[in-house]
Amino acid sequence: MADYAPKVRKLLKQAGWEFHRQGKGDHERWIDPGTGAKVTVDGKIRSRHTANVILKEAGIGKKF
Repeated sequence: MADYAPKVRKLLKQAGWEFHRQGKGDHERWIDPGTGAKVTVDGKIRSRHTANVILKEAGIGKKF
């Protein structure tokens, strides 16, 4: 199975999102400095559906 987490982080950075803080376990909180919106990224994303949901919440749209 693929790990989508590095790809999701890369897409968030390209869209202007910044790492905000470490969450519980291996989760990370990312923030959009312009709007203040936040999303949570798991350390290991095995499902492309989960990766697409995170990107949708970030306003990026489906990529996988």
